[in-house]
Amino acid sequence: MSTEMPDADKQVELFHGSLIWPLQLEPLAADGTEGRHWEVFGAMEGQPWTRVDDEFTADPAQFKERHYREFVSFLPYVQRFLYGEGRSRRLNPDDPPGDSPVHVYRRKDVAGLRLTLQPGDEPVELHVVHLDLYFFHDLDLALLNIEVRGDHLPLATVREILFRFGRAYPSGWDEAGRGLHNVHLAEWLDAAGQVIAVSDAERRSKYLEYVCEHRSPCISEHWACILQPLVLAHSDEPGELRYRLIEYHRMPVMAYLAITEPRRLTREEWVRIGLATVLHPTEPLPVNEPAVQEFETRYCQDRYWQDSESGPNTRFICTGNVLTVVGNVRDGFFVDAERGVLAQFRHQYFVVFLIAHLHRAALLVFSEVLVDAVNDLDIRNDSSVRRFKQRIRGNFETFLRFTHRYWFHELSERPHVQALFRLCSNHLHNDALYDEVRDEIREMSQYLDSDSQRRQSNTVVRLTVITILGLIATVTTGYFGMNIIAFGAGSVGERVAHGLIATFIFIALVLFAVARSKRLADFLEAIADEKLGLKAKLRALAHVVLPGGRG
Repeated sequence: MSTEMPDADKQVELFHGSLIWPLQLEPLAADGTEGRHWEVFGAMEGQPWTRVDDEFTADPAQFKERHYREFVSFLPYVQRFLYGEGRSRRLNPDDPPGDSPVHVYRRKDVAGLRLTLQPGDEPVELHVVHLDLYFFHDLDLALLNIEVRGDHLPLATVREILFRFGRAYPSGWDEAGRGLHNVHLAEWLDAAGQVIAVSDAERRSKYLEYVCEHRSPCISEHWACILQPLVLAHSDEPGELRYRLIEYHRMPVMAYLAITEPRRLTREEWVRIGLATVLHPTEPLPVNEPAVQEFETRYCQDRYWQDSESGPNTRFICTGNVLTVVGNVRDGFFVDAERGVLAQFRHQYFVVFLIAHLHRAALLVFSEVLVDAVNDLDIRNDSSVRRFKQRIRGNFETFLRFTHRYWFHELSERPHVQALFRLCSNHLHNDALYDEVRDEIREMSQYLDSDSQRRQSNTVVRLTVITILGLIATVTTGYFGMNIIAFGAGSVGERVAHGLIATFIFIALVLFAVARSKRLADFLEAIADEKLGLKAKLRALAHVVLPGGRG
């Protein structure tokens, strides 16, 4: 593997790249939709997305072996999450089969992608394999998935694509006004080769003005066009379904590289391929970086890398945000799109990567909801307090459903699939993030419970004070008899007047007792305290009676 490979031979004969972009959806208004974003999305007229039924509900003749292999790769509870519950010819009306909580829409009008990586470069055309949008039940979250394919590309070009493509907005501009780190020009094409949307990274003023006005980043035009009818949350564009970014503008990506003789790649080439999204293609390799020094032990999964003539020579590299699979194009199993590694990359490994990033994105959304609820809380405003409690309790309930429906540690009994999932989750720090969000939600819930208990305790104190005062009146009237004054002997009008007067007096006494219940409770505590003298107890009584509360 240390032999230098001639530049002319550094070709990627087959390249697949798959972006997975998590987006946070704004909650829907309470208008009967019950927060089901995909239903509103699917009902919109004139939009280019169509609902996709999974392969298991389509014609059995179209069900391929790669779909079957994907299905049996996962444990039963993961199968139910991905594909819904099992179907039976004997239907049980009391327990009908449940559908999958995943809802997928596909856009078929985008057929190609033309990338001009840097000014003056020849454009690179890639085929768009599919363009999907995933919605999830109970989660204010969507995942955009774009898979592209290219043939016979230089390895340097593929590294450039991985570094520059998949950025939602430019990170800055050079002296000439060109966007930094992103592709110079990205164009979505239809089946006839006509341009659907074009990137606009050079519009520096657009991005600056948007951030200045909204305190939120603006995304490039070609991404905004792809996501329609979804619109950016803070933009002035009208739209019922709105989204905001969850993480950094760099989208998670999967890459499949079939090259000739991968054993002839140098270590530096392996590092640049595995860390292609974070290492600038033309800058020197930072050899002192821990990620570079510990590259093999930290990121490589070499179960199928033998570095021998007999093979297998397939290397999996996972950094969390990137999953890269590199193998020999002459290996028939590696390039087999039905049973081989390519089929697994597009199915099993895609699902593994999708679930890992679904976990992270959902947890970040939960955390964002908590932060937003705390920021909007005004303890001097009763309606704000009630809204805060509703949001926290709703977030807690949704988190419980997320835990039981979406949160997995074990996906598969197949060691390599499970190892890749753990490697990806560990690099994304999903377990630590889950513990952090769970503790935050638990603390919020405990605070609400303690606040409710405090309010209940205050109510019990007030009721106790009123009960004691009522007990005094009850015992007194019971001892002397109910008719101390013969009000019942007068006329009907006199008796009604006496009754109304008595009612108003008793209401005033009860309201006074409620208003001074805290002071009355303190007075009762003082009476019960045997260590206090008569003066202290009289001061406690004066504290109840006097308006200022001073004795």
